[in-house]
Amino acid sequence: MITKYNAWSFYLIVFCVGIFYYSIYSNMNNTWLIAPPHYILFLISILAFILGVKGCKDKRNRLVKLRSWLTVIVSSLLSLVILSVLLLSSFASSLQEDVHFKTIHSPENNYTIDFYRWDSGSAGTFGVRGEWNGPLWFKKRIYYEEKTKNITVEWTNNDMVSINNHALNLDEGETYRE
Repeated sequence: MITKYNAWSFYLIVFCVGIFYYSIYSNMNNTWLIAPPHYILFLISILAFILGVKGCKDKRNRLVKLRSWLTVIVSSLLSLVILSVLLLSSFASSLQEDVHFKTIHSPENNYTIDFYRWDSGSAGTFGVRGEWNGPLWFKKRIYYEEKTKNITVEWTNNDMVSINNHALNLDEGETYRE
């Protein structure tokens, strides 16, 4: 049974690290955000840490011991990083005001886009962002414009949308970021 703790903790932490880095990549490059919320990743990293500590009792060979210690160290570091991300995003979200103000649907209801106004107050700027909703919790930021408060949206066909005179082909995954 101890050998299963060792293996599961290692697989969980590899999964968690991969999803965490993809989450950072997708936010920077406006690709589909398929990662679960950060608090779920935090819980997975804590579970990997607990299983890693239990798996440290497995002393079959050097590779198993190394994998156990590597899992414990990486999971504890990752837990601290994710916890700091959670705390910083909680603090930043209290400073920045995000207000959902519009939801639009394509003519054939294939696409749903939610628009949010954000304002960082005197510490930053303000603007509008549009997020295309996918299945489950998946989202993709398709529109991001600073220093604007209003938007005009027109659908030219089921896959083409014009937001503030910026045409986007959603079928090809186009995005706009000012």
